[in-house]
Amino acid sequence: PLSSVPSPDGKTESYARYFEKPFEESLKMLGIDVEIIYQTKEYKSGRYLPKILLALQKRNEIAKILLSNMSDKGKEIKGIDEESFIRDYFPISVYSEFTNKDLTKVIDYDGDKTIVYQCIETDKISKINIQEKPIVKLAWKIDWPMRWGEENVNFEPGGADHASPGGSFDSSGVIAQAIFDRRPPVFIGYNFVGIQGVNGKMSGSKGGALTPSDLMQVYEPDILMWQYFRKTPHSSFAISFDSEVYRVYDEFDNNTKNCFDTQKTSSLVENQALKFSLSKNFEVNTTRMSFRQIAGLGQVVQWDIDKLFEIATASGNTDSKESLHSRMVRARYWIETYSTESLIQLRATPNLEFATTLTTLQKEQIAKIVKYLRDNDTASIKDIETEVYSIPKILGATKQENAKAQRNFFMVIYNLLLSKDTGPRLSTFLWAANREKVLELLCV
Repeated sequence: PLSSVPSPDGKTESYARYFEKPFEESLKMLGIDVEIIYQTKEYKSGRYLPKILLALQKRNEIAKILLSNMSDKGKEIKGIDEESFIRDYFPISVYSEFTNKDLTKVIDYDGDKTIVYQCIETDKISKINIQEKPIVKLAWKIDWPMRWGEENVNFEPGGADHASPGGSFDSSGVIAQAIFDRRPPVFIGYNFVGIQGVNGKMSGSKGGALTPSDLMQVYEPDILMWQYFRKTPHSSFAISFDSEVYRVYDEFDNNTKNCFDTQKTSSLVENQALKFSLSKNFEVNTTRMSFRQIAGLGQVVQWDIDKLFEIATASGNTDSKESLHSRMVRARYWIETYSTESLIQLRATPNLEFATTLTTLQKEQIAKIVKYLRDNDTASIKDIETEVYSIPKILGATKQENAKAQRNFFMVIYNLLLSKDTGPRLSTFLWAANREKVLELLCV
């Protein structure tokens, strides 16, 4: 049992608890209030014993139900002989007293509380009273309907694989009625959620799953919840970790504005999805800096929240510093983990190779911006913006001609600083970046 396997860190109670704790903490962050029932505790307490005994006593009936939901091809592939299957079937797993593993085989049952089992690894045989030694567990398709009754379950969603005709729910539904005299709960099948921008398919069984904690490293809880609530259960969708992250954040921000703007209308589904998703602390009627801007400008200011907040405020954003910080830490994690190609880094040394391609006019323009930055170390973003647009401006030229000249000037600066043709908003970049390093790279 995973609750008996040692924890990977050697500190938590068990392997199971090592993963349960962060999952439970994630539920709190998402505002999901649940009562958790630990199955190891319930099995060991003997609470399920009457139902286990009932299943053992009706094991032949259970075997026939399972067979009725198997296709002839499935039986053939598994090499199942129906008569032998019914005779030898036991609806339980036994955790060996010798190894604590479930590599065991039940070989006899007295019709009450005593079983005889063989440990496959050690080849030892043991006779136990399962009330005195609660080391048995019902098989999955029997355990599920048993707990519907014990926990009074009236609604049970399940993945598309369980919802297929003849699948787990169909088999368990028949067992619930025929064995445990319990009507199955209302059931709805839901489709799979994939991941986009991460290698491989999200699969719990294959170790490729992302936990809620992983998802909230990139998405704020409200946005994560919103992505689920806006989809019907039958819709499959993917949670993005590539550049689609920008679109998801932008769409959320736009929908949030529309939801609270009486002059605009959103669909009923979108409005309801937002109302279910937004936490009590959500800042209504604020203009938030976009995730895209934060990802770019955050790097420019070296993830300094005070500088970023100053930029955000000057740009007309009205979200609080706490709200901005929430996005900033996620933007940084996303850039450094999933989008390293988006990293913005000043060159370590001057780009002398590119400098040899500059014209005399371009060198004069670079000299002007260097002098301005050196002489105006307290200049604001707006002041720097005015300067970088005025330096390449041509007197008497058309608007289109000046726009082209300005783009070429910016391209030169980006190549000298970043070895790229484009970069973050230039005035903000020059204001926020390390001034000494910028001057070193521009003095070519």
